[in-house]
This record gives sequence, structure tokens and C-alpha cells, in this order.
Amino acid sequence: MLNLEKYACNPLETKGRIFHEKEDLYRSCYQRDRDRVIYSGAFRKLQYKTQVFINYENDYYRTRLTHSLEVAQIARSLSRRLSVNEDLTEAISLAHDLGHPPFGHAGEEALNEMTEHYLGFDHNVQALRILTFLEKRYLKFDGINLTWEALEGVAKHNGPITGRYCINPDKKVHKFILDYDRDYKLDLDNFSSTEAQIAAISDDIAYNMHDIDDGIRAKILVVDELLELPLIGEILKKIIDDNTGYSMSDHKIIQEFLRKTVDIMIEDVVSQVKSNIKEYNISSQDDVRNLGKTFVTFSVEMMQYHANIKNFLRSKLYNYYKVKRVKNKVKRIIQELFKAFYDDPQILPHEWSIQAMNTDLMNRSIVVCDFISGMTDRFAIQEHRRIFDIKYEMQLF
Repeated sequence: MLNLEKYACNPLETKGRIFHEKEDLYRSCYQRDRDRVIYSGAFRKLQYKTQVFINYENDYYRTRLTHSLEVAQIARSLSRRLSVNEDLTEAISLAHDLGHPPFGHAGEEALNEMTEHYLGFDHNVQALRILTFLEKRYLKFDGINLTWEALEGVAKHNGPITGRYCINPDKKVHKFILDYDRDYKLDLDNFSSTEAQIAAISDDIAYNMHDIDDGIRAKILVVDELLELPLIGEILKKIIDDNTGYSMSDHKIIQEFLRKTVDIMIEDVVSQVKSNIKEYNISSQDDVRNLGKTFVTFSVEMMQYHANIKNFLRSKLYNYYKVKRVKNKVKRIIQELFKAFYDDPQILPHEWSIQAMNTDLMNRSIVVCDFISGMTDRFAIQEHRRIFDIKYEMQLF
């Protein structure tokens, strides 16, 4: 028997799936959601998609898959502490990055720039397309037929998409989201469930911490610079002071520091959520959704620490000249692939070519984005060579 708080999503009260299915005797609906995400082709391909460093550069660096697993672990810890549904949180966490194209945010920027005169490209929208349409695993429907709560959590990963609480009112809402909402009502004006908000803040925690780890491993970030940052500098200094005999750059010291920082951030979120429950009298899912602000948050102080870390990573890691050089290269790969497929869809694989040719230009751009975003880093590089490198693979088969 689940011991859930009233502001949690109870699987017995789910809004259900689009296509009716017989219930499983041994798994809840949210456990089935999680399992379906894990067995999807899109999830499997995340192991070969970039987080920050291109997948083939070093086997140690995070990929989209390992990132998603770390997000899910943090999210489960938070869910357990707050007595909400761990299975739903895990399903959303594992699914939240399914829509990322190859080469991470560089790939997303490239596709968005190539399609901005139509609909643009957004990885959250693409994740919803994968979950509801592009995955082909079942005889009776396209997609993997997740529950309403799981789909809502993925679609609104960053918050409300329309209405007075919209997180980005200047951004045009993608037609696919609006069409889907018209038929299946994702409540785009309001905030998502507690579980979905936990997945979102866990994404932020995991992102910053593992990028620090990978940046140090790549010898781009210098440990001395971390000491200058509020909070994490204090954590690192205390660990060093308490563990004489280890150098500041010792691998074990870095791992201890990262682990301790994640623990402190989790404690901060738990404390702030409990404070929000009292301040806003939260006693139901509806209270969470209609609060008018994010329910699962950092404290004001931790928000500032978190912002400092993000700014540090942007300055020292994401804008590091070697990282930027690679980013520019891979953006060019995606842009040139898009133009080639869009201008001449007959060079697409047969089933994709048929879709791209038998539609208007706007929908052709969607088909091309679907094809490219489903590539891994390695496949995108190879496909680019096959099309543009005259010396590469002249044989037909």
C-alpha cells in the first residue's frame, strides 16, 4: 500500500491513457510508464548522444543516458523524502530528454535555426512526439501510450506553456503541442504535478554537478576556481580541511564534494517544499497545479547559489574555446544535413522519403527534424560523411 501525501499523484486516481489497455496485475500504471520508457528505442539511443562533450571524446564523460539516470536517482530520493509517487517521478525523469537531437544543445540550436520560419525545434516538444507518435512498438497504436500524468510532466518540464503563468510568453507555442492539447487537454496554463516538478529540479541539480565533474576531468575547470564560489567553495574547503593527506584535485575529494553538494541541495528542496506546504496550505494535487508559482523550489538563498554555479559553468566550461569550436562544427553538420534532406527528400531512407515528399514544406521540415533528431552523434557524423565526403563509401549497399 502506497503511503502518499495528498498532494501526490495516486496511480488509482490517474486520468488514464489515450488508448485503453488492460491493467497489469503486478505493476501500477506509473511503473508501466517507467518500464515503457526504458524499453523505448529513443531511450536506448541516449547512450550515444552528447551531454556537453561529444560522445566519442571520452568514455567517462556523461551522455544523455547517464544524465537521465542521475536525474532519476535524485528525483527518487526527493520523492521518497516528500512521500510522493517515486514511479511517476522516475518515468518523467527518464523521459524528459528523449527529444534531444545529436550533439546536445548545439544540435537543438541548429535545428531550431533551420526551422524558425516554420515552427522551430524544441526538445520537449520532440519528446512528446516520440512518446505519442514516433515510437513504433505496439500493434494498436503509435507511441508508447503513457499515462496523462507522465505526458503532462514531459510536455511541461519547464513549467506552464500558455496563459498568465507561461514561462516564456514571447516564444510561439509549437503547433504539435496545441494540436495535442486540443484533443487530449494537457492543462497547459497551469503548473504540473509535484512529481513532474521534482523531476525538473532534479534535472537542474544533476546538470550542474556532473558538468563540474566532467569539466574537471577534461582539465577545463580548475579546482582552485571552485573555492571562489559561494556554498560549493565552502563545502570543498571543509572537505579538504577534514581530510588531510589528500590534495585538492584528488579524485576522491572531488567525488566527496559533489556527493555532499547534491545532498545539501536535496535537503534544501525538501525544507523549502515543507515550508511552501504550510505557507500556501497545500493539501491536494489541484493546490499544486493552481498555486500560480512553482511548488517544488530551492530556497531563495540556494537559488542564488545555483545561479552562481550556472554562470560559472557558462563562463568557464560551455564558452571554453575548445568546447565552442566543437559546438560550431557539430552545428554545421546538423545544418547541412537538414538542408540536404529538406531540399532533396529523395535522399532520405525510403519510409522517411515518402513522408517528406507527400506533404507541404512545413510538414516536410517536421519530418526531417524527426529523422535527424533520432540520430546518435556517431550516426549523424557518418551520415554527413556519406552525403558530403566524395571519398566516403561510394558503394550502394
